[in-house]
Amino acid sequence: MHATIEDMPIPSASQCPPSAPPPHPSGARPPRLSRLPQHVAVVMDGNGRWANAQGLPRIEGHRAGEATLMDVVAGAIEAGVKELSAYAFSTENWKRSPAEVRFIMGFSRQVLRAQREDLNAWGVRVRWVGRVPKLWKSVLNELRAAEELTKNNTVLTLNMCINYGGRAEIVDAVRAMSADVAQGKLSATAITERTVNRYLYSPHMSDVDLFIRTGGEQRTSNFLMWESAYAELFFSDLAWPDFDRRALWHALEVYAGRERRFGDAIDKVSRAEDGCVSEQNREDKE
Repeated sequence: MHATIEDMPIPSASQCPPSAPPPHPSGARPPRLSRLPQHVAVVMDGNGRWANAQGLPRIEGHRAGEATLMDVVAGAIEAGVKELSAYAFSTENWKRSPAEVRFIMGFSRQVLRAQREDLNAWGVRVRWVGRVPKLWKSVLNELRAAEELTKNNTVLTLNMCINYGGRAEIVDAVRAMSADVAQGKLSATAITERTVNRYLYSPHMSDVDLFIRTGGEQRTSNFLMWESAYAELFFSDLAWPDFDRRALWHALEVYAGRERRFGDAIDKVSRAEDGCVSEQNREDKE
């Protein structure tokens, strides 16, 4: 009798020191930046269109996207990014054709099993973010196995967002809070943003600094809505299979050149006038 994927033992976490991911074939190295996003979120869009443009079925685009994800993870590590969230399958993706859904679920399971050893060797901690209902048990088992294997790693956290939706996450959090209020475990008047955060799928996830979407579309598509409230947005015309670590590094450079204020405001004219007044006062004293 052959063992099924569900019967496979969960690997134990390794204590081996992390190894550096392989360099890009071009020899390119990450830029030196004065400011780096700690958490980058990626909507990996354009797989199907990329495949169709080459006369291939949509599923071949998903196959090509696997190598891109691993290359982007490698590039994030090289650049010094500490957290990367990948939108692998949304709660809305169940609307796609049954054949494509079956492929994505089966392929996700295979990828998790095939790549977890390399991710672990690189010091990547894998975390699953999403809903349990509808998710294939075999995929969930592989996610749990990857989490267990990599739980002690600290180089980079990779949030695999599978069966995830931003609105669904907030709704689920509200339901859980409402249940605790009804049971007297939580006071409704004491609820703050920090309280809400504790009820999200991954309470330890940091806020998103840089939100990237590939494939030419310019929307966030219900991804990490709460966590991306103040994220810088970067839209790439490249389809996901054509994206790589060099494209990621370009996005990091763009991010480094932006001014983040988090609701604050900087009056540059006032600053310039203050500078002129200070200079005038100095001259008067002389």
